[in-house]
Amino acid sequence: MFGPYEMLMDFGLMSIILLFAHLIRSKVKLLQYIYMPSSLIAGFIALFCGWQFLDVLPFAVRESGSPYMSSYPYLLVVVLFATLFLGKDEHAKKVPFGKMVKDIGDTFFYNLGAEFWQFGAALLFGIFVLSPLFPEIHKGFALMLPAGFVGGHGYATAIGKTFQNYGWEEALTVGYTSATVGLLSGVIGGMILINIATRRGWTRLVKDVASLPESMLTGFVPAKERVSMGKETVNPIALDPFTWHFALTMAAFAIGYYVYTLTKTLMPGKYEIPMMCLSMLAGVLIQKILDGMHLGHYVDKHVMNRIGSWVTDYLVAFGVASIQISVVVKYAMPMLLLFAFGVFLCVSFALFLGRRVFHNFWFERSIFVYGWNTGVVAMGVTLLRVVDPDFKTKTLEDYGLAYVFISFFEIAIITIVPSLVANGIILTPALILTGSAVACIVLTRMLNGWHADIPANALREGEAEVIKEFNMEEKVA
Repeated sequence: MFGPYEMLMDFGLMSIILLFAHLIRSKVKLLQYIYMPSSLIAGFIALFCGWQFLDVLPFAVRESGSPYMSSYPYLLVVVLFATLFLGKDEHAKKVPFGKMVKDIGDTFFYNLGAEFWQFGAALLFGIFVLSPLFPEIHKGFALMLPAGFVGGHGYATAIGKTFQNYGWEEALTVGYTSATVGLLSGVIGGMILINIATRRGWTRLVKDVASLPESMLTGFVPAKERVSMGKETVNPIALDPFTWHFALTMAAFAIGYYVYTLTKTLMPGKYEIPMMCLSMLAGVLIQKILDGMHLGHYVDKHVMNRIGSWVTDYLVAFGVASIQISVVVKYAMPMLLLFAFGVFLCVSFALFLGRRVFHNFWFERSIFVYGWNTGVVAMGVTLLRVVDPDFKTKTLEDYGLAYVFISFFEIAIITIVPSLVANGIILTPALILTGSAVACIVLTRMLNGWHADIPANALREGEAEVIKEFNMEEKVA
């Protein structure tokens, strides 16, 4: 019998594995130099020591022998989405859309185009390559590429669950596999690209990757580099600050769940609104109510980010551990083709379009997008920090402003497209998404310029000043 005790013990056991994985990462040089996330290591440990291989870990299992933990990632991603728009960032800037396009249009159109392109191209690849070669595979198979790559384990879980609700039971395993391969492509492929870039003079602030901070390698931050996780916005005498923030998160989660069960009875046919989108909207609603009560600034954005981040670690670990090897073997060939196509998309977008679209620091900006196009934003930040240790290039700042608007398109994609594909409507969204990607590149060329005539290793507008400032600070340090 499965109950709350068994679920808590599953999380407790995974916590032990996460701690062990982080200690391994802090000691094994190979894992350090490819920036392997500890959560990914933990997932592999749980997978190979779990029910399919050594079977030495006492995770709760069903009568069929499969673990209950395969159901955890979907609940975790709903919690994660509840945190996205909760909290006030004191340093956030409110920028009108028109001004944003004018100031950082290349970042906005490139990032948005990359996401449109991966979804659209993947669907077209499924229609014209995978379906003729493997007519027996599910019609939504190709969509699991962007679900796992550009969306990470979160989107892979959400989109996989949608397909599972439509009867494709293997969707979650395909999604988890896609997300895992994406993360590995991000860390390993990203470091290969960075090493190529430093040798060819494409990077501006770092000329080799041998002098990185020790904390990036070991995963442990020394006292002088530590920063605050957030601020205490309520008095612990009344309510612990973490309780306040976690309660807001779980309130948004609960509202999303109850609205989801209601919409399931109201939506026509088999169409549905993903629960994670509803929990995100519930978070927006809670924040707006607090803003109206002049209490919105008591929700610290950094604390909410940390809650979302620790949820992601467990999400990745449980997601990898839940991969069914029999399904991977069954779909080995179409997966190999699909993932190879995905890596090609991400690399070509970074190296071919990146240096033509971005007005400065083209490689730094491109490697960041490559990171989140193959995994998650955190992977993009990791790769960016290798070539831009102090974030002098404004890549993160520009992305933060652009993502305020990109997020609306992103949520629309993951809300609408999976249900359409599951109902057999594939070519139309594929053409719309691909056309939108092309439109983004055309618009950035029209509005923000095109830089094809500038050599990849040549200095661009504003780079010399930033390089000088960076070198001066390095000498002082």
